[in-house]
Amino acid sequence: MNRTIQSSATFLFARKILILLFILFPFSVSVAQESSDKVEETLNAVVGLRAEVPDDARTAFSLGTMREGNGIVIDDDGLILTIGYLIMEASDIQVTDRQGQFVPAEMVAYDYNSGFGMVRSTEPLGIKGIPLGDSSVLSPGDPTLILSNYGPEFMQVAQVVDRREFPGYWEYLLDRAIFTAPPFSGFGGAALINTQGELVGVGSLMVHDAVTGERPTPGNMFVPINLLKPIYDDLLQYGRDTADSRPWLGVYTAVDRGHLFIYRIAPDGPAETAGLRPNDIIVAVNGNSVSDMAEFLREVWASGPTGVDVRISVLRAGGLTEIVVKSGDRYDWLKILPGSKYSAMLQLH
Repeated sequence: MNRTIQSSATFLFARKILILLFILFPFSVSVAQESSDKVEETLNAVVGLRAEVPDDARTAFSLGTMREGNGIVIDDDGLILTIGYLIMEASDIQVTDRQGQFVPAEMVAYDYNSGFGMVRSTEPLGIKGIPLGDSSVLSPGDPTLILSNYGPEFMQVAQVVDRREFPGYWEYLLDRAIFTAPPFSGFGGAALINTQGELVGVGSLMVHDAVTGERPTPGNMFVPINLLKPIYDDLLQYGRDTADSRPWLGVYTAVDRGHLFIYRIAPDGPAETAGLRPNDIIVAVNGNSVSDMAEFLREVWASGPTGVDVRISVLRAGGLTEIVVKSGDRYDWLKILPGSKYSAMLQLH
């Protein structure tokens, strides 16, 4: 993009945000009055991100080999927070600098439990990091801003519409995910900003039921920033959380008419090795009945650390079958680029 055009667009965008802060967030006027520089710092902190993933990567089939989204600068030395699926198994990562030009970046961390990913630019970005807020105090009805450097829109005023658990079909569970509305299309790695100009969430998904009920309302799901704080040092030093890994089976599940079933199996994963199959209906884990993804995951994780045997009872062809799965570590299953700095960090763990 032409630098003059981009500077003009950034100015107009910053002015628009200032107006919105004055009109919509009257209790944050003192923040807005500090200077328009503060607003531009917040805008500049959300950068474009793109990653290239090898064709034989484990996630190439489901997530693609060319991924684009957002990153959020969180320190003054080019450390960038994003949503992990954008950079998982990446062989090449680039982020935009202050002029909107792409520069190389290195993988720093990926945390499967939270879904966060981190990269660091290899060249100075000239961008100040955005401060982290407290996501625990966000409640339904609170106003927020969604900022993006990717997609048709740069910004959207949004409202927190729910705080509830979010189970992901890929063996993922958040206790108090942040749901906002209306929906925002450039959500991947986008920044959720509170009325103090602080980062409180990172964009993960567009969902059809941000508001649940008889008439579900579409919106977005954000990962709360407070999940980053207790693992921040581990991510920087080791590239992952050093706590014991949860047992991973390698199943992709869904709920249909009250039944939890497997619709896909991770190739070469523990479930495939043990003999679980697509279309198996999961009815119990270690003898305890389960009927949804959250119950299933909690029972699996309660079995013990990675490597523990997990007894899965399934309905198959009208009969009940029990299969023992020796759980694994998802980090071992992913194809991390050999010889990379991130691969070396994982070896330290």
